[in-house]
Amino acid sequence: MTEKTAEPTDEAAPAKDLPPLPPPPVPQDPPSQDLPQQAPQQDPPQQDHQDPQQDLPQVPPRPPRRVLRAVARWTAAVLVLGGLGAGTAAGITSMKRTDVPGLATEDDGRWDYPRLTLPALPADALRPFSDANTAEVHHADLRRLLLPAPAGAKVDKKADGWVTTAQYVSEYPKDDRAEITQRLTDSALRHIAARSWTMPDGTSSRVYLLQFNSVAYSTEFQDALFGDESYPQPLAGLTEAATDDEWPGTGGVEYTTPRVYTEAKPYGAEQVRHAYVLAGDTVALVVHTRKGAAGTETVPFHQTVVLQNQLLG
Repeated sequence: MTEKTAEPTDEAAPAKDLPPLPPPPVPQDPPSQDLPQQAPQQDPPQQDHQDPQQDLPQVPPRPPRRVLRAVARWTAAVLVLGGLGAGTAAGITSMKRTDVPGLATEDDGRWDYPRLTLPALPADALRPFSDANTAEVHHADLRRLLLPAPAGAKVDKKADGWVTTAQYVSEYPKDDRAEITQRLTDSALRHIAARSWTMPDGTSSRVYLLQFNSVAYSTEFQDALFGDESYPQPLAGLTEAATDDEWPGTGGVEYTTPRVYTEAKPYGAEQVRHAYVLAGDTVALVVHTRKGAAGTETVPFHQTVVLQNQLLG
């Protein structure tokens, strides 16, 4: 995701399409035939007498009038067809994709998120992945780096902003919470921001941002969650985690490391999808859960992870 830049105040007016120029008129008197090439000039021999009368090239007769009329008709036809083609192209480019027959895009299940913008930084502060920011610290307010809830969502006001460590560790089984709490105490955790919402179809979404003193501490904490295993410490309600093979990628964000997981069937009363994103001094946890046999939808989950990753990058 790129940073928001100020738009210039004076914008150049867009160039308007000009009508094609008509072809030059057909000359009434066509030029004479090619004249014979002249030989290189040489000193003429001295002559006592020069004939003033020389042979002149014959001028060809004018073309018949019906030829001129045919040329004029073809020229007019070309101009008309060119104008129609330009008008059609302009009409298609001004239409929405869904208005053009054959190009309509069906709804793929994406959520309607607001337009994302990066928050302003304090004076002289650097972006997390600038060369001079070796600790990869996010200097912006962490709460403003949280992904906003999409349209139609019901936001949980109790988990919207700063939250406690207990709120975060509640995502894990009860037997693991004391151990994770101790890890956070030992890893120079600064604070945790979160946002939680529920969609009309029953999907529950939670996003947590854990900020540490530097990238070294955030990396250490995430490594502890994974240990020597391929999968992280399981979440509450998760039967068995599986790598999400449909994950499309990072969304073009450099220097961040997303790890995306789903829950293999059978997943019991609800399906749990989750992802961790390591972005400098911050670790993000994105969780989607939904009760019932349908489980959670793949597209909105991937969309949520990609957009949150862009805000952290």
